[in-house]
Amino acid sequence: MPISSNRSLGIQKNKLMRYKLIKELYQKHKTEDIPTTVVWRKYVYPVYPISRTTLYEILCTPITSELKKIEELMSNPERSARN
Repeated sequence: MPISSNRSLGIQKNKLMRYKLIKELYQKHKTEDIPTTVVWRKYVYPVYPISRTTLYEILCTPITSELKKIEELMSNPERSARN
């Protein structure tokens, strides 16, 4: 696997791991009666200064399946070179 490809996989993996932390923080504070905007403003934004739009993108991202794909590509470099 070329170095640039491996590097981009590492960048993507780190982004997904950060998304996972943000999603866990969101789910820790989100209840039925608290709107998403309030959770973002009080709990997420002070720790991770992201926009609401980015938070919605994170909440819709299939983080675990994407991480599995990246781990598979990083562990099998000859397989990804064929694709």
